[in-house]
Amino acid sequence: MLTIGTEETGDGFSICRPAGELDAFTVAQFRQVLADVASAKKLVIDLSGVPFIDSAGLGALIGGIRRTRELGGDVAVACDRPTLVRLLKTTGFDRIVSVTDNVEQAKSSLRTAVDPQDASGVLGS
Repeated sequence: MLTIGTEETGDGFSICRPAGELDAFTVAQFRQVLADVASAKKLVIDLSGVPFIDSAGLGALIGGIRRTRELGGDVAVACDRPTLVRLLKTTGFDRIVSVTDNVEQAKSSLRTAVDPQDASGVLGS
């Protein structure tokens, strides 16, 4: 069983919090919620309540990130589960999106990414 909560924070972030396994049986629900929040300018996907992700769940996650970016937003993932972090690093997922330990760190990474003054140092100017 999968439940997914979404929240708009007072500081301009949208948070998506799935809880349960993200697999072939639950992926349609996850895709729909990601489509619903795709217009967010700053989206954090909090995977702390997800014990397992299969390839279908990972594909839906990547699709949601792509859709949000196509609409001008940016995404970070919060994940404190060692097995999932290992999966995200092994698959190269952490090269396309920031993966942090918690929601506050994810929000911080998005603040840096969308602030042109902060980005100038990252780009090596």
